[in-house]
Amino acid sequence: MLGYLARRLAMTIPTLLLEAVAVFTLVRLIPGDPVQVMLGDNADPAQAAQLRAQLGLDQPVPLQFLYWLGKLATGDLGHSITNNLPVLPLILERFQVSAVIVLVAVGLAACIAVVAGLIAAWKQNSALDLAIVGGATLLLSIPSFWLGLLLLLLFGLKLKWLPVIGYVPFSENVWQATMFMVLPIVTLTAVEIGVLTRMARAASIEVLRLEYVTHARAKGVPEWLVLGRHVLPNAFAPTWTLIGLVLGHLLGGIAVIETVFTLPGLGRLLVDSIFARDYPVVQGCLLFTAVIYVVVNLIVDLCYPLFDPRVAVA
Repeated sequence: MLGYLARRLAMTIPTLLLEAVAVFTLVRLIPGDPVQVMLGDNADPAQAAQLRAQLGLDQPVPLQFLYWLGKLATGDLGHSITNNLPVLPLILERFQVSAVIVLVAVGLAACIAVVAGLIAAWKQNSALDLAIVGGATLLLSIPSFWLGLLLLLLFGLKLKWLPVIGYVPFSENVWQATMFMVLPIVTLTAVEIGVLTRMARAASIEVLRLEYVTHARAKGVPEWLVLGRHVLPNAFAPTWTLIGLVLGHLLGGIAVIETVFTLPGLGRLLVDSIFARDYPVVQGCLLFTAVIYVVVNLIVDLCYPLFDPRVAVA
């Protein structure tokens, strides 16, 4: 068990280093000059050169990377080019919005999908099974931005049950903040239910075919107890892995939902910074998202032995 944990922890260090290199390189490939964006097309060349030197953009790219990596080791992601604010506090402030949406959506999707997948596996090849699989496939095929726009049209413009655009912090008004969060959370939940349901169904079918399930039924154990005590815990391990991947995927792709619903989250900050050619903020957002993705999957791997004891022996 300790060897497994040590191996997983050791793998995160080179992974994070490679992510830092990839983030720094990709940001430098973005077309445009941030100095020209800040000063305008008719800026004085001397002033542009002075600002470029002040930002460190006149140095060779390898030196820029080493300087950025050194500051990164101390937890300093630099300052925004557009407003001169520290990048890390800005990211953490915006991340609170994204985290609420993603965590609630993944939690709801997992609860619904695991139960739906278990029922579909139990009633395999029945009309109920076909309906659940068909619904999951349909949800899996719908783009999140399109579903979000449909929900805005129906519940915001037609029925006027929920606000269309805007955001209110929970610290100001909990009820209004919740109303603004409903549609984004429902959108992400509906989209992710599809893939989680299919995985839960496949894992449950595999467990239902094992001998100890047949033995439990032969002993006269009630069917609900067989499903809840024997099938569900053992079928949850692969679904748990997929939940971690989905969580990281949503954190990386939340920009679409936040743009549709005009939410001031991490994804919206990234999109605005890309248009502004704000290198420090873009680098910080991408690296922060990558670190969250690695940490989430590390936690999933470390928790996996709780669901599958065979991993602890390996």
